[in-house]
Amino acid sequence: MCTLEKRGNLFVLTLTGSSDEHLIDPPFIESILSALSQVKAQATPGSALVTTANGKIFSNGMDLGWVKEAGPGPGVLERLLFLVQAFKPVMAAMISLPMPTIAAVNGDAVATGFLLALSHDYFIMKRHKSILYMKEVDIGISLPDYFTALFRSKVGSAKDLRNIVLTPKKISGEEALGMGFVEAVYDSAEEVFEASICLAKKLEGRKWDGEVYAATRKSTYLDICRMLGVEAQPAVSSDWK
Repeated sequence: MCTLEKRGNLFVLTLTGSSDEHLIDPPFIESILSALSQVKAQATPGSALVTTANGKIFSNGMDLGWVKEAGPGPGVLERLLFLVQAFKPVMAAMISLPMPTIAAVNGDAVATGFLLALSHDYFIMKRHKSILYMKEVDIGISLPDYFTALFRSKVGSAKDLRNIVLTPKKISGEEALGMGFVEAVYDSAEEVFEASICLAKKLEGRKWDGEVYAATRKSTYLDICRMLGVEAQPAVSSDWK
């Protein structure tokens, strides 16, 4: 589940829920899609989005407990595939938002939670006592194609990509900073959030046309867009002369 707050041109999306793990299940997906729809509808030139979470964990990924409730047999795979497909629109909505997006990662981001953070334009996290971890190979689940497409788009080194998805390695903030896909690291969750808000306000000042910004993002990440069914069409600001 999540809440949405609007501060002028700045939107703050906060992952909430009865558990601080912020597990991704059907209600979570419905909640975040609703929030992102509101963000898109209320966007203006100069808007920006910061996504964070309550508690000490950003997200521990898909709710595998809910998946296993189907019992042994084909029901487990059906539920897992259902979540994989249901999460696609979340990724499509993130990559289509007409504004800069910043993930203020206050703690662990695991599996789909890692993917959610990585789908933002900017990624800020704690220096220590938080990890990024794609656990799927370790627990016996293969990665969907659009997961790996996003990692290919955001992780520049083949060695780092291998270590993230195939080893898989538990990555600290300092290590992620060295890999290049994390913008900055800070000692506390409070500093992570404050830095994310400061960056959002700086980006707000550019007053970019939202449609042009979104179109440019889509053309930058064509591989993942194709897998999500998101079209990358040219756009021109109405103020352009």
